[in-house]
Amino acid sequence: MSEPMRLTVAAATNSSGSRGSVKSNVRESVFQALMTLLMDHDLEPGTKLSIAGLARQLDVSQTPVREALARCESEGLVVRRPNAGYLVAPLLDRTALDDLYDIRLLLEPAAAERAARYATEAELADMHRTLEQMRPPLRGDTYEAYRGFAELDAAFHNAIAEASRSPLIADTLRRFRAHTHSYRLYFRHSIAGEAVVEHQAVLDAIRAKDPEAAARAMRDHLEASRSRLRNTGDS
Repeated sequence: MSEPMRLTVAAATNSSGSRGSVKSNVRESVFQALMTLLMDHDLEPGTKLSIAGLARQLDVSQTPVREALARCESEGLVVRRPNAGYLVAPLLDRTALDDLYDIRLLLEPAAAERAARYATEAELADMHRTLEQMRPPLRGDTYEAYRGFAELDAAFHNAIAEASRSPLIADTLRRFRAHTHSYRLYFRHSIAGEAVVEHQAVLDAIRAKDPEAAARAMRDHLEASRSRLRNTGDS
């Protein structure tokens, strides 16, 4: 396990921050610290999590730790068991990963197809800005290195789902937390550049208002993404 992380209010806010913003920043800092421990496997699957112990390790009170654990539970990274408290959630196995991608392949090409019909200029501009922010090369394979990319990746896919004008598709995809699980499994910085190129093909088809091409580009991207994760997991 890496050296224990230490957080203080001073590190989480600047001197001009209000009391409310200090509390908000501490909550977010604790959440990100816990996410780092989980995503980098410093906390192994099945580990029982002590709220008091984490509070000491992170040098904060127990309240933001409880809040962070609840957020991590909503992300599927920890589970709460009766009489046992919080445990680190198990990793997806190969079968579960395939199931996740099979469901995404049912929904996301359809979302891209619909987005090619219904996306507004403002939505297309937002997708473009998100994609541009994903282009700088990543350095390292830690959660800190790829956190921003993972968030932008999820935002790009969610934007397409929203542009599909199908609230059911958009809500279902958000509930999967697919990106969180995938990155926790096998992320390597080398896969980022390939994903950006594939995203560009999806966006080009949506912008061209070509539903068939958009669905095909999304399907190709998801199949390539699954293949990369499989190959990385085997390495």
